[in-house]
Amino acid sequence: MRDELEPRPDDEQALGGGNATAGVVRVGDTVRKPWTPSAAGVLDFMAHVRAQGVDLPEPRGRDAQGRMVTEFVPGPIALDGPPLTRGELGRAGAMIRAIHDASESFRPAAPLPAGILPVEGADLICHNDLTPWNLVVGERWVFIDWDGAGPSTRLWDLAYSAQAFTLNDATADPAAAAADLAALVDGYGADAALRDALPAAMARRTRAMLDLLESSHRAGREPWGSMFVSGHGEHWRRAAEHVARHQELWARALTP
Repeated sequence: MRDELEPRPDDEQALGGGNATAGVVRVGDTVRKPWTPSAAGVLDFMAHVRAQGVDLPEPRGRDAQGRMVTEFVPGPIALDGPPLTRGELGRAGAMIRAIHDASESFRPAAPLPAGILPVEGADLICHNDLTPWNLVVGERWVFIDWDGAGPSTRLWDLAYSAQAFTLNDATADPAAAAADLAALVDGYGADAALRDALPAAMARRTRAMLDLLESSHRAGREPWGSMFVSGHGEHWRRAAEHVARHQELWARALTP
């Protein structure tokens, strides 16, 4: 009898949209990805966060071809639709907070990725890419693509999410972007210390992404090197300048 996790070749549908992982396919209500040294740890982390009541793709182990298997969650991706309203940004902020809170009790028993942009003082296992390009906004609102989960901090993880959801467009009106930022951080329920630290952390995190792409291009590291010259480098350059230039505005918007 065929293993229920063993798909027929004609069952597989290639999934695009990712920049860092090749060989991703959909099979029925599952997503299959290449197994990595950290896949077991990632699946354990996902299972733990789900057990704390957070909705995310169900981890389903390893198939007969040795691939990582997770639930496929149908629905559009936030990045591909109209801009989120401030109420929806607050909902996204609350989701990020729920993931962070659920992660506090997780103790890894298997290796996890070090992360492409590690941070000093890491004290929490984080998703590390809670962004509009990883948020399904269908009947269920669910963050997907947990492959990069690893050590970080609330501040570093939230800094990336806040920038990606609200400050990623360098051409947007800064005052409107600041109000969007406040909506997401209010939804998160950030305390005064986190709010105070966030503007500078967002500037550092955005600049770090640009530096990663640029240094990878010089060193020939993929996929980051190719991404640098395919438009991502220029995007992150503009974003880094935008986030750094308006730090005082972001700080005022985040003052309770």
